[in-house]
Amino acid sequence: MNRFEGKNVLITGASAGIGQATAVRFIAEGATVFGLARSAEGLKETEGMVADPGRFRSHHVDMADDASIVAAVRAAAEDLGGRIDVVCNIAGVTLATPIDDLDIDRVRTINQVNFVGPLRLISEALPHIPAGGSSAIVNVASTSGTQAMPTMAAYAGSKAALVSASFTLAVELAPKRIRVVPISPSGVQTKMKGDFAKQLQGYRGGDWYSRLTLLWGRETMGQADDLAAFIAFAASEEAKYWNASELRVDGGTRASF
Repeated sequence: MNRFEGKNVLITGASAGIGQATAVRFIAEGATVFGLARSAEGLKETEGMVADPGRFRSHHVDMADDASIVAAVRAAAEDLGGRIDVVCNIAGVTLATPIDDLDIDRVRTINQVNFVGPLRLISEALPHIPAGGSSAIVNVASTSGTQAMPTMAAYAGSKAALVSASFTLAVELAPKRIRVVPISPSGVQTKMKGDFAKQLQGYRGGDWYSRLTLLWGRETMGQADDLAAFIAFAASEEAKYWNASELRVDGGTRASF
């Protein structure tokens, strides 16, 4: 498929996990991708994975730093000829914030990276996103936004905020016919998922998370490529009637809880 031939795509978190897989997917479907991430090494790895390295450009960004986001979007717009057809907010941070030992600096960092940063990035990219119905903004949230995640209140709150904001942004951008869709994954095998599991090892009610089982068993945990496929669909013309509605991609965990 070449659903994105001639399209320009801006992706955050493009150095690993879902963001990396999404960059690979879009380029395989004909797009030119401008990948943003903190890790220069990870971005270099992504470049080596794509079908056509000439269609992958990259730039450093710190989603916790406003000036860094502004500079990154400016660099993307200049490199892509002033047109950004698709924006994918995928970068995120997962940190435990148990309420009985709250680290307020962690709360601020999580909120900035997972919620404030994506809003700032969209705002900066907006002048470069064509109106008319062929453009899309895809915000990758989390099932934690609508499901209890003990010790992860700040993370869950930031993702719930991103989902809610996506609905409002869709209304604001309706006159331009720019779609905004949130995707909420769970149980995807990435480094972030591994870090999340490590942080929960000491949780007293650990059996809570053991109940979040996939319908087909843990050996069938989702892969980053699976999410990349959903993100590509969400941004494509095939999904042109999908707007302001959350897609939960979780392997059936909610049904099994």
